[in-house]
Amino acid sequence: MSRLEFYSTSGSQAVVESLYRDLEHRIVASPPGLCPVDLAASFLKLCHAQTCGKCVPCRVGLRQLELLMNDVLNGNATMETLAEIERTAQVISDSADCAIGYEAASMVLKGIRGFRDDYESHVKTGRCLCNLDQPVPCVAQCPAGVDIPGYIALVGAGKYADAVRLIRKDNPFPGACGLVCEHPCESRCRRNMIEGAVNIRGLKRYAVDHAGIVPPPACAEATGKTVAVVGGGPSGLSAAFYLSLMGHQVTVYESRKQLGGMLRYGIPSYRLPRQELQKDIDAILATGVKVELGVTIGKDISLAELHRKYDAIYISIGAHTDKKVGIEGEDSRGVMSAVEMLRAIGDGTMPDFTGKRVAVIGGGNVAMDCTRSAIRLGAETVSVVYRRRQQDMTALAEEVEGAMAEGAELLTMMAPLRIEADSEDNAVALWVQPQRVGAIDKAGRPRPENADQPPVRVEADVIIVAIGQSIELKAFQEYGVPIHRGTIAALSSGGIENNQGIFAGGDCVTGPATVIKAIAAGKVAAANIDEYLGYSHTITVDVKIPKAYLGERPSCGRSELPMEKAYERKGNFQCIECGFTEEVAKQEAQRCLRCDHFGFGVFKGGRKKKW
Repeated sequence: MSRLEFYSTSGSQAVVESLYRDLEHRIVASPPGLCPVDLAASFLKLCHAQTCGKCVPCRVGLRQLELLMNDVLNGNATMETLAEIERTAQVISDSADCAIGYEAASMVLKGIRGFRDDYESHVKTGRCLCNLDQPVPCVAQCPAGVDIPGYIALVGAGKYADAVRLIRKDNPFPGACGLVCEHPCESRCRRNMIEGAVNIRGLKRYAVDHAGIVPPPACAEATGKTVAVVGGGPSGLSAAFYLSLMGHQVTVYESRKQLGGMLRYGIPSYRLPRQELQKDIDAILATGVKVELGVTIGKDISLAELHRKYDAIYISIGAHTDKKVGIEGEDSRGVMSAVEMLRAIGDGTMPDFTGKRVAVIGGGNVAMDCTRSAIRLGAETVSVVYRRRQQDMTALAEEVEGAMAEGAELLTMMAPLRIEADSEDNAVALWVQPQRVGAIDKAGRPRPENADQPPVRVEADVIIVAIGQSIELKAFQEYGVPIHRGTIAALSSGGIENNQGIFAGGDCVTGPATVIKAIAAGKVAAANIDEYLGYSHTITVDVKIPKAYLGERPSCGRSELPMEKAYERKGNFQCIECGFTEEVAKQEAQRCLRCDHFGFGVFKGGRKKKW
């Protein structure tokens, strides 16, 4: 008999592995609005199936938790049942031998404490509190509620101008979002269950690239009401666009030389070409929006004066103030903030980094924008210093990969310690402290902790700090606008308590966020300002959506947008991303499963035709 034998994967085990992959795809595509109690019970059943049966807490305890959870779902539970679930889960979490048991119990504990209201609702009323208001996953995940299946169908039919008109119903920046949107809509696309999400952003870009100039819709009859919008970024301009369509006279006050906010002053032109941004802005201004540039509230005009002059005010200033690292030598010559650098680039004043050694502190998208811009500005070397692991970076993976392809060096698990300067106070190096991986934090990322290693010297003539931005709110606070932890304390409607006629939204309320979230805030504010002014205008569009295809949908992988070659693109600020060809765009559009028609979507009409 052989001492050892090599076993290949059996047919049944290969099928099980395939089922695991299918399950991963299904979890990724899990739509919003599901009953959290039902979902937790399903995960618990899976965990119980994985137990080896060795220890009692796992083998017996998880089964008892299953039965208790089923009592809740079947309407047989009392409030004491919830207490028993919590006690049982705590015991299993404390006594199970391995992660199969104690992590499953911890998941139940997290759920019963995190959405206890849903558990109690099941006990009292036999149902949870979740509300499937929007049954189409991609639309539900889009903060602005754009009719994604609709415009994808229009792209597939070659009706690109109609696709742009449909997008503008909820988002007046189709061009900008086709280039830089973080596409949360793709995260729950049901095509993830098969081979991967539809490339929604790529199809949006294709529609814009091939639609030509699409004029905005006609405005409603003038109401005689006036609205001041403070801040000419995506949130402010979105509100201005919709309010103008509703017939109100809108004036945008912007402190910078040009409109666009962080779209212009926070995103380099190699990602968002300025001519594409200007097309969106021109369409917004074509509705009759007035603009006052170079006007700062609290300096050139007070909020009180605006309040007297206008019927309503929408505050939508962005996060244009930099944050400090708080280390020795940060005031040395050659140390600059990401805000300062990107603002100069936005105004066309390009810093000269020729032959310089650049270090960028941070791991977000702004840090990647600074890194890739520094390469294009002639830097000899560019190093990204980040205190966590690469997989923990908040920047989009494609941004990190792009920076590395263009020659950037990632120095991960390195925390900034101090900045070394020469006798003339010029920065010459960044000292960093090596880190080690620690315990997992609330966000699911391991905390960095100082490693027992000596500090490392990173030579650098220019050090760019890209660790976040803050908002300058002094002028608004002095007028009585409530501030909480550095942001305006606004309601979900955009209104502000005890400040009648004043609304706020975007980064000044949420803190630095994504473009599409800022646009959504502007849309919400426009609707509620219109109501405040005594009207109930609706925004709609006269576009006919093609009928859903009823035939088979064969498997087809996701198409990615092609990029310019790294060695060519890193030498200029031209757009690095290429659009789809017609052939690829049509193929990608056909991958859409039309959730607006199939499944529960059709019972609710599949789409909101107006708001």
